[in-house]
Amino acid sequence: MSTLLPGEPLIYERVEGVVYARYRDRPDIKRWIVGGEYNAIARARGEIPDWREMQNLQELAQKYPTLRKQLDKTLEIYYLCKDAEQEKA
Repeated sequence: MSTLLPGEPLIYERVEGVVYARYRDRPDIKRWIVGGEYNAIARARGEIPDWREMQNLQELAQKYPTLRKQLDKTLEIYYLCKDAEQEKA
């Protein structure tokens, strides 16, 4: 949200580490993110995990073969997409 409506009261909510704002009297306007914890905001936006979480994922994949197998499949898809993007350029 780039501009605020003058005179309209705001309500701030914290949900799972993300701080949202919304207009009290304007239910037609959806809430938006105004702050919070970095990882929580990333999850709320549907972004991939940060470096620390990726390291933890790799460590867990060493213990759990099913997770390792799924990560391998994900990497295969990643490399296929990456190669396709490079061929386009």
